[in-house]
Amino acid sequence: MKNEIKSYEQGLNEYPKTSAVIGNFFMILWIALGTVACWFLYPLAAWIYIFFAIIMVFVVLRKLVCTNCYYYDKWCCTGWGKLSALFFKKGEVEDFSTSAGIKLAPFTYGLLSIVPIILIIISILQELSIFKIIILVFLLLISFYSGAISRKKSCERCKMRIICPGTAVK
Repeated sequence: MKNEIKSYEQGLNEYPKTSAVIGNFFMILWIALGTVACWFLYPLAAWIYIFFAIIMVFVVLRKLVCTNCYYYDKWCCTGWGKLSALFFKKGEVEDFSTSAGIKLAPFTYGLLSIVPIILIIISILQELSIFKIIILVFLLLISFYSGAISRKKSCERCKMRIICPGTAVK
């Protein structure tokens, strides 16, 4: 007999599709800015970064996290429940909070911010340019928005927030 998973009753059964569009716009912008930031120092680093970001964000984490989520095959704040249902078999909600993806996600998203920020700062120290500074500022803003503001808003309305170890609200 499976353990009963307690969900946040006031959470949304499905998020509005506009949330998915906005969430993915910011994710793609984050990856694009990170790629440009890496490119300034070393173009190969940019290719590695964009490959890593796309594979981890849109494939690996979707398999490891979304397949065990309440929002599997539903509209979540980013639409990734729908995306994961296109490619992967449904997992068990009971496995959500202990899945490898829950442990891997903060590491992945941290790398998406930290690596390009470090590389662009090194590049700025080598050769100062306004364009590099603008990219750095936007990268910092997107990283902060995604990691704090957007995440908190999404978590406030999420059915999984009670069992999610990565929730931004308690």
